[in-house]
Amino acid sequence: MARPQTTDPRAPGAAARPSSFSAAEVDTTDWPAQAADTIERVVQGVRDKTTGPAISAVRWVVAGLFLLVAGVMIAVLVVVALVRVIDVYLPSSLLGDHHVWAAHGLVGLPLFLVGLVLLAKRHPVSDR
Repeated sequence: MARPQTTDPRAPGAAARPSSFSAAEVDTTDWPAQAADTIERVVQGVRDKTTGPAISAVRWVVAGLFLLVAGVMIAVLVVVALVRVIDVYLPSSLLGDHHVWAAHGLVGLPLFLVGLVLLAKRHPVSDR
């Protein structure tokens, strides 16, 4: 298929187009590569401004959720280990042979009191 005839802008009688470059300054030898580079540069700029911050935010959310889950697991394991250690070192002569209930009470009482303090601070006292 033949290319359509185009008018040469340098030919006499051709319509002049306003341009910031003169015909000698424009490199038209590899315009498909230049067009592809321009498109790639624009797409990369849009990508950097949109998906870059989104990827960063998602990374922070994932790291935060991981730390939250790991923190809860560690807290549970520490409480279980504390109950076991207290159960081992409680004197059987004072509490009997089966005194795991006392270990649960000794570990649970401070946690219960912390919960009460936090519950009291959740709402300010209203003036009625």
